[in-house]
Amino acid sequence: MLKKDLGLFLLILVVGTAVALINPRFLSPINLSNTANLIGLFGIFSLAQAFVIITGGIELSVGSIIALLGVVFVDLISNAGLPWGFALLIVIGIGLLMGLVHGLLVTRVGIQPFVVTLCGLLIYRGIARFYTEDATAGFAFGQNFPTLEWLTTGRTEGVPHSLIAFIIVAGIAAVVLHRSVFGRYLFAVGKNEEAARYSGINTKRVTVAAYMICCGLTAFSAVFIAMYTRSISPSSHGNFYELYAIAAAVLGGCSLRGGEGSIIGVVLGTILLQVLQNLVNLLGIPSSLNFAVMGGVILIGVIADQQLVRYRNRSAQTKKQLLPKPAE
Repeated sequence: MLKKDLGLFLLILVVGTAVALINPRFLSPINLSNTANLIGLFGIFSLAQAFVIITGGIELSVGSIIALLGVVFVDLISNAGLPWGFALLIVIGIGLLMGLVHGLLVTRVGIQPFVVTLCGLLIYRGIARFYTEDATAGFAFGQNFPTLEWLTTGRTEGVPHSLIAFIIVAGIAAVVLHRSVFGRYLFAVGKNEEAARYSGINTKRVTVAAYMICCGLTAFSAVFIAMYTRSISPSSHGNFYELYAIAAAVLGGCSLRGGEGSIIGVVLGTILLQVLQNLVNLLGIPSSLNFAVMGGVILIGVIADQQLVRYRNRSAQTKKQLLPKPAE
């Protein structure tokens, strides 16, 4: 896994250098600051996706969750007049509840994660549109929340607070995933759920927890994105964000079969995707090709993962053949 992360880091340096040579504006302070802000905004829900993918599942409703909970958060503090801290807790609580429902449908009812989360994608988007009567949700003219705006969209010494939040979440996620018993359980479930169950791990509880973490972090991310955009069109807000999260996770070494992945890898995958999107913008390539770039990245990541697995299997088989046979 360390080799994967190092290779991805070198790729980011190569792509970044190429972009800077093609267009020096890439290294301008304002462009770097804006890119860092987007890395923070998109990175949090990409980390969330990694927890589910490592268990062998997938969460396709990320974008719809961001749209629905973004609308709810704006409504709670703008129209209902709730304190933003209380509204934040409500939104994260709803996100955790969504994750609980997804996890129970997967583990207790036995529905495939793809089907469960695809239904969630459609249901949450529909509820968001119904909630606002298909109108754009936003703040009233002159309405502002200084503390909340500074925490979510402000900058300290030029560093966006969204990036700082992303780094903090990544640090906590790294400890949970790589330094805790729960993290080892996540990898065990993704690698071989049946073997994990026979070894005494409560695989259903671990899977449910992974979906709750994913949707809870996505809810937290929805608040940052809502404050960044300041207005939310429920029909389009957050569209294809789930694909971005999957692309970042796959680029970062998370196998769609489960059982593999690292937080550092997801962080690097998020950075690479934003650098690539920045390259598209600076070269004047139509922004509609962003989706083509993401699709190509996912395809390349999956192909590379399959080739790596084949290489490992061949190496293991070769070593087995070279081992001396036991004397009869």
